[in-house]
Amino acid sequence: MKKSLIAAIVGGIILFFWQFLSNAALDLHRPAQQYTPKQDSILAYLNQHLEEGRYMMPNYPTGTSSEEAQKIMTAASGKPMAFVELHKSFNNLDMTMNLIRSVLTNMLLVYLLVWILGRGNFNSFGSIFLSSVFVGIIGFLYFPYATFIWYKTPGIWAEFNDAWIPWALNGVWLGWYLRRN
Repeated sequence: MKKSLIAAIVGGIILFFWQFLSNAALDLHRPAQQYTPKQDSILAYLNQHLEEGRYMMPNYPTGTSSEEAQKIMTAASGKPMAFVELHKSFNNLDMTMNLIRSVLTNMLLVYLLVWILGRGNFNSFGSIFLSSVFVGIIGFLYFPYATFIWYKTPGIWAEFNDAWIPWALNGVWLGWYLRRN
């Protein structure tokens, strides 16, 4: 148990450090967070006309018949589309709780991987390393890439790097640490 906790703590810190590099120091997610000089007027308009939430445009109201929905989407084909996520208040200046929750979540993720590795026949550095990388790739394919297939979301390569690089680093750590007596 102690060995698993140490593996999870160090592995969680590795994930957390990569998140800092990716999102802040290296700014790899810039393509998914573009700037517009019209942001103040756009935000004022959205705040006046929308409730807090995430919107896909074009879209159709809940309860629309399939025939009507198909007509709306056909009419929108080839025209602009957008996802808008509106929050009524920007509250990210005190990041303490977000940082704590992030590092604890990362530790839990690595602990779950260590638990899986402990129940299988993962006794070589290579099998532990590849299993760790595969966890990252599975996560990437399930959500960011599956969304990208439909909506061509920007920043997909940053998401891919966020999937395999920190899990490869964890694979090196876990492959070394878990094989020690």
